[in-house]
Amino acid sequence: MSHLIRLAIFMIFAAVFASMASPAKADDQKGYLETVHKHVTLTTTVPENGDLNPYAIIVAPVSSGLIQKDDVLIDNFNDISNLQGTGTTIIDYNPTTKKTTLIAKLPKHLQDCPGGVGLTTAMIMLKSGWIIVGSTPSTDGTTKTKGAGCIMVLDSNGKFINAISGSTINDPWGNIAAIDNGATATLFVSNAGFDVPGPEVRDPTSGFPVTIKKATVLRIELTIPEGKPPAFKSQTVIADGLNARANKDAFLIGPTGLALGQDGTTLYVSDGVGNRVIAIPDATTRTTSAGTGREITKDGLLQRPLAMTTAPNGHLLVCNALNGQVVEIDPLSGKQIYAQWIDADQAQSPPGNGDLFGITMTPDGKGFYYVEDDMNTIVQAQ
Repeated sequence: MSHLIRLAIFMIFAAVFASMASPAKADDQKGYLETVHKHVTLTTTVPENGDLNPYAIIVAPVSSGLIQKDDVLIDNFNDISNLQGTGTTIIDYNPTTKKTTLIAKLPKHLQDCPGGVGLTTAMIMLKSGWIIVGSTPSTDGTTKTKGAGCIMVLDSNGKFINAISGSTINDPWGNIAAIDNGATATLFVSNAGFDVPGPEVRDPTSGFPVTIKKATVLRIELTIPEGKPPAFKSQTVIADGLNARANKDAFLIGPTGLALGQDGTTLYVSDGVGNRVIAIPDATTRTTSAGTGREITKDGLLQRPLAMTTAPNGHLLVCNALNGQVVEIDPLSGKQIYAQWIDADQAQSPPGNGDLFGITMTPDGKGFYYVEDDMNTIVQAQ
């Protein structure tokens, strides 16, 4: 073989290995997660009363009361006894000062909240400064003793103002998607508790706790008078017949992730029992239920999808419950783009199993915040 031929072959192989080793160019990137490389633990989510199991994680849109704009708010689902459905606290992490503060400590029992207080992933702070948060309560840490719960309004100093409950609200569960116009707001929240029994009630065929197909997605219209708490103007069930079932380890499995598409009208919902993501068309205006919606994607990289958020490129980022991965999905094509390990804790099998829950984008869109339930911490991916 001549020297020139050997040199040509070497240059070809060198070019191939260089292309494999080099980071992908922006034009070659398939998705958002390929731009995320670093994960930094920020703070513990355990307040002085010992509440555990962080669920909701949101970013404050304004400065109001005790809260500064871009602060990260997290609530807890368990109390110090580690019983699910008993957590009553919301904490605040300031990314600038790196200070963690207890914002709210609610009573375990409220007259307007059937069954008590157990704060869930259903939480949002409005531009007007008011905090909306859902409760899915229990007395023994399982759905056997769960109450119907409620949706509460707090001020930005963490003071309880009021709550709504009733026939359309039963265990507000999934992260709230919202359109916030200041004086008005539209909220979307899933309700996963309708007729769900305790985990001991089993399906004789599968052996799993029985699946109840009665979970809903509720659209709530708010009016927000100047200087006054939000008023609940109307409620519309825009999806029903969704899967929910009890789970001894995770309390219940139901529709958890809610995220609006870039068109501003399509709502995407994660169905954990069905291991899929569905779309509800015309979610902002429809007057009737879309039933179980339209399936976008199923199985593949999904391992019981949980909380969900929308990346700047319009893709969905969905946390897995059964491993430590977050999955990126193109909702228009239904293609699962990429999965990234964000919790590889080897103490669980598979790694990170049961550790993830809430997720939300950072204000600049260059990363995201998430909680690790196993360590009771907030982590920033960037």
